[in-house]
Amino acid sequence: ALGSAVLIVTTNVLTWALTLATFFGYSFIYTLYLKPNTPQNIVIGGAAGAMPPVLGWTAVANDVSAPPLLLFLIIFAWTPPHFWALALYRVEDYEKSGLPMLPITHGRDFTLLNMLLYTFILLGVSLLPVAIRMNSWLYAAAAVILGLRFIQLVWNLKNDYTDQKSKAVFRYSLTYLSLLFAALLVDHYLI
Repeated sequence: ALGSAVLIVTTNVLTWALTLATFFGYSFIYTLYLKPNTPQNIVIGGAAGAMPPVLGWTAVANDVSAPPLLLFLIIFAWTPPHFWALALYRVEDYEKSGLPMLPITHGRDFTLLNMLLYTFILLGVSLLPVAIRMNSWLYAAAAVILGLRFIQLVWNLKNDYTDQKSKAVFRYSLTYLSLLFAALLVDHYLI
């Protein structure tokens, strides 16, 4: 109750409502129902993990518009290949946990195909900020270079799997998101 009051007083009711929805969605719908029951848990649960840009935007602007929704989509599309890379090289741990992760329920090859599809989707989604003129050529160049590298790493992993390569994809996914969002900022404020 105190946290809700502080959020309403320091930001606005919209941010409070979206934060509350995110909390309940993650804590109850995802954690209690989706995570233990479906191999699509990472995809669906990615919505809660992608909410911070929307919450930050609404805290300042008190509205929801295209820019934060595009940032949401980028994180949402990034989440599956990021977590599935981890799940592939930690598959024994996930098997012990009993969670129905995609590599366990559908196998490595199917997981790798899905990772590859999501990296292509991610490349397309990452260019949407340019389409709405939120960002320009510098960001577009970074998005293409970073995205093609992500696709290349997943392609190589799909064609010659090793745990080491899967770890490298996981690590690169962290670098990818950090550099992509840095490019968003640099392009927005310097170009």
